[in-house]
Amino acid sequence: MQALTLSAAQGWRWLSDGFRIFRKGHVMLTFLVVSYWLLMAMVNLLPVIGTVLTTLCIPAFSVSLMNVCRNIDRSLPVTPQMLFSGFRSNQRSLLALGAVYLAATVGILAISAVADGGALMAMMLLGTKPADDVLASGDILLAAQLALLLLCPLVMAYWYAPVLVGWHSLPPAKALFFSFVACARNWRAFLVYSLALALVAVVLPALLLGVVGTLLQLGASLVATGMTVLVLLVVAPAVFASFYVSYRDVFVSTGDSDA
Repeated sequence: MQALTLSAAQGWRWLSDGFRIFRKGHVMLTFLVVSYWLLMAMVNLLPVIGTVLTTLCIPAFSVSLMNVCRNIDRSLPVTPQMLFSGFRSNQRSLLALGAVYLAATVGILAISAVADGGALMAMMLLGTKPADDVLASGDILLAAQLALLLLCPLVMAYWYAPVLVGWHSLPPAKALFFSFVACARNWRAFLVYSLALALVAVVLPALLLGVVGTLLQLGASLVATGMTVLVLLVVAPAVFASFYVSYRDVFVSTGDSDA
């Protein structure tokens, strides 16, 4: 596998092409994304083990949603059963990838405990509310900043890894390496992509929230609910599609399997 190095402007095209794919298959894409969220939320209700199970399964579900976006892009049929299509091949490698991500995340949270005594770690893994004195001291904010800094290279290594394992049968370690290199080579495109995401998912909804609330004299909570629904049912599925677009553009598409 060889990753291409793209221009910074390509980051905006990833998002715009994601919306194009969404428009092409918005019903099934939205249905499957929402179904994925609901399923993961239900599993997460299980204490501790729920977090472990969902993290282990995220790579396979990522491949499933990439399969969906690829079919929409190629004008192929999309069915509800495709939500589980990522589990059909390379299951062990995908589960191993999830295990690596879980272990790395726990390790990062453990390092962040140096700043706040483990309050952030307990909140993220166990759902424990931080003590008032920890919140007042700002230590948990420092811990969150440290965790985000350490999570950045992990996200880079994980970004393309599931599809490299699922579609190309790469070993987890090699998939993580290629993903990190691909993201590093295209840092300019990812910077523009991140800014575009912030604009579309945060800035524009906030502006619409203010304008619609003022013009229609609606309650803030009602308008906020409407904007949240818009983001969840339109923006989020398009963002999932943009993940596929970025893979399609960075890696040469010829030779992809039909997994």
